[in-house]
Amino acid sequence: MSKVRTRFAPSPTGRMHVGNLRTALYAYLIAKHEGGDFMLRIEDTDQERLVDGALEIIYRTLEKTGLIHDEGPDKDGGVGPYVQSERNASGLYMEYAERLVEQGDAYYCFCDKERLDSLKSKVSESGTEIITYDKHCLNLSREEVEANLASGKPYVIRINMPAEGTTTFHDDIYGDITVPNEELDDMILMKSDGYPTYNFANVIDDHLMGITHVVRGNEYLSSAPKYNRLYEAFGWDVPTYVHCPLITDENHKKLSKRCGHSSYEDLLEQGFVSEAIVNYVALLGWCPEDNQEIFSLEELVKAFDYRHMSKSPAVFDVVKLRWMNGEYLKAMDFERFYEMAEPYMKEAITKDYDLKKIAALVKTRIEVFSDIREQIDFFEELPEYDTAMYCHKKMKTSEENSLEVLTDILPVLEAQEDFSNDALFAALKGYVDEKGCKVGFVMWPVRTAVSGKQNTPGGATEIMEILGKEESLKRIRRGIELLSR
Repeated sequence: MSKVRTRFAPSPTGRMHVGNLRTALYAYLIAKHEGGDFMLRIEDTDQERLVDGALEIIYRTLEKTGLIHDEGPDKDGGVGPYVQSERNASGLYMEYAERLVEQGDAYYCFCDKERLDSLKSKVSESGTEIITYDKHCLNLSREEVEANLASGKPYVIRINMPAEGTTTFHDDIYGDITVPNEELDDMILMKSDGYPTYNFANVIDDHLMGITHVVRGNEYLSSAPKYNRLYEAFGWDVPTYVHCPLITDENHKKLSKRCGHSSYEDLLEQGFVSEAIVNYVALLGWCPEDNQEIFSLEELVKAFDYRHMSKSPAVFDVVKLRWMNGEYLKAMDFERFYEMAEPYMKEAITKDYDLKKIAALVKTRIEVFSDIREQIDFFEELPEYDTAMYCHKKMKTSEENSLEVLTDILPVLEAQEDFSNDALFAALKGYVDEKGCKVGFVMWPVRTAVSGKQNTPGGATEIMEILGKEESLKRIRRGIELLSR
């Protein structure tokens, strides 16, 4: 077998959609699992959709996710250029299109927009309503074609698809698929602006660049017969097709930009880490034999077998992604965690507290970095809270006995010079032993008083150590005041 060569061929039109990231990831994993090459090719033939800065987003995303390409615009592997507009500038695509015209497999079409808009739709054998070009210009004489070209009349070049019978193609995930030829439009190969269409340029480039496995979303399944027709017309081998299942949201609708988490950069901004995103995206349509869920990229390379991909749509479950991200945060080196968490903490806290101590409290209690604000905002300022929060059935606390506890421990804390966590715990434990009650009976009202929150990332004494003596006492006095009303 020849060396496996895959490619990721994005268009620079904005942020990288989760579906595009999965295509890149699967293409990378297929190549690396087999010891092959992973190529980056930029498809910019649709000039109207290009977005400034989008190319940099592609490079940045691949670098952050670890999907390092072996060849690309910045790494010449001998089959460049790797940008389609640069390839088009040499007349490459027109040369191949004209070859098809000479063979009778393609033809010049001079129809204007008004005529094309007048074409009627029809219902295919499968019940689909379709509008196909009626081959009007296929029957133009050579003299008519030459006269139109000489006069500068705008044109496109179309493939000449068979109008009857069926076409069968093979996909390694979906198997053999047969479609009626009447559904296969005479698609445009070269546009009137002199650029190739996405479909045509793909086939030419994949062949010339030696791509063995073509990985793409299953929305391109319907185009595969057209690709095969081109391969056959040129006498080229057809690559292995690997069509990935659709990605939907929780409502089983196609994942769209409106959902707020459809792109890689959306997810980063929401506090997810790159490794977790890659791990989760790998499982959107593929499942390992042993049902393992947490993978490093290196482990994915070893385990990934694209033949275990699903045909069914994959649901993008944000809850599952949040859980997985939380597992990555728990396992993360503390210094790296702190470096990534610090900006989020500084958004919530302006006072001079020890942020490293706060980071240590939240590290195992958050799922995404954006959870930090809600977890720690009480350090900045004691929130307004309902005294009903002091009541805890399991701890057997009530507003009445909480007032007693706070009143009793206030002088203990006022006399306490060492306000470290261990010293504070020892002081409160002394009160617990003296009263013969459980630790929670004392710690619950104290934690409530110093935080004003039902749930906190740390216990009472951990919080007081960070707040310091003055602020802690101030908040406990406030608790006593509220409970005394």
